[in-house]
Amino acid sequence: MALLAAGCSSDSNVAVSSANSSGSTVASSVTAAPADTSGTAAGTQAPTTAATAAPSTAAPTTAAGPLGDPAVAFTQLGVFAQPVEVVYRPTDGLLYVVEQDGKVVIMDDGQPGAEALDMTDLTSAGGERGLLGLAITKDGSLAYVNYTDNDGNTRIDEYAVNADGTFDKSTRREVLGFDQPYPNHNGGDVVFGPDGMLYIGTGDGGSGGDPDRRALNTSEWLGKILRIDPHPTTDAGYTVPADNPFVGVDGARPEIWSIGLRNPWRFSFDRQTGDLWIADVGQGQWEEVDAGWAADGGGRGLNFGWSAFEGNHRFNADQSEDGVTPPIHEYEHVGQDCSISGSALYRGAAIPALVGWYVFSDYCSGQVRALQIADRAEVKQVGLGTVPNVVSINEGPDGELYVLSAGGGIYSVAAA
Repeated sequence: MALLAAGCSSDSNVAVSSANSSGSTVASSVTAAPADTSGTAAGTQAPTTAATAAPSTAAPTTAAGPLGDPAVAFTQLGVFAQPVEVVYRPTDGLLYVVEQDGKVVIMDDGQPGAEALDMTDLTSAGGERGLLGLAITKDGSLAYVNYTDNDGNTRIDEYAVNADGTFDKSTRREVLGFDQPYPNHNGGDVVFGPDGMLYIGTGDGGSGGDPDRRALNTSEWLGKILRIDPHPTTDAGYTVPADNPFVGVDGARPEIWSIGLRNPWRFSFDRQTGDLWIADVGQGQWEEVDAGWAADGGGRGLNFGWSAFEGNHRFNADQSEDGVTPPIHEYEHVGQDCSISGSALYRGAAIPALVGWYVFSDYCSGQVRALQIADRAEVKQVGLGTVPNVVSINEGPDGELYVLSAGGGIYSVAAA
């Protein structure tokens, strides 16, 4: 079995663990983590992220009280081969599981179903390489995969999607590609934003400590969020949106949207607000969560700091600290924590107390956590429970969450 280390901070491969038997429920010992008051904003929670109490059948005589901290249970569904992401087709909610070895499998009632794509001839899985991400167009007609090819270099390819959900291999078209100088920190996520553009997460190129100082270098694609229109032009497999922040800047790559990222293995857009949320894997001590607020451009032109900073802490002194947008949350490597696994703002209906909280985990500890956010700041963090070796947390079409384990298990999340 190939190893998966989702940009692990140790810059080395981490062996996966075995999954529990199918259908089991993981007990969530729900304990509230100490509140981080350093970034707490005054006032009540903003309306865009506030959880509200369920309506009563009787007319209330007083205002509804707060829902309290969320408590959840994780129920294992099927076991898949090296799952790294769950993605859905917007037109009908068909669920896909992306497997690192190069396959995309349709999820059928929580279990492995038909094979939508086999591209194992194009990629070699191992460590942080393989098939890493998938995005489906709003009309469900096209799929885009992010993978490393057999030489270890990043490729974004397009496939036509058949009515039954399978991908037509004969339609494969390379959209974008670039070389990777080292085998780790390949990013891997590819996501359609609220604007219909395709966003691509790229790591800093690998090794450790950003040795080639790529993350803040705007002449490099590495260490960035890229933004493209995947429609081809006469001289490229895609189109550069005219409103990208570095269009027309001398020496800069016009595809760049945000800079200063180490390994944005998973990022997402809040389906309600359009805010950009990035779980950026740290170096050796600090993991971080970054936010690009939609009202300010959704991350447009932002510098998230690596490698001038690791989290809020100075790292490479030769990199400028000017213009850095600090993380909304960071956590230190204590206990078994080692590498952040993202994540999404919860917008489902099954867990009312969790609505508007940002849910993430750590690969080594498996601790699933939630951040309550108000006025663009963290209010507090709570622990939701443990799933072994979490590699990704993804939304389904209804806003409910799936937690993926490197051991193969995929877990649904429900109120405890």
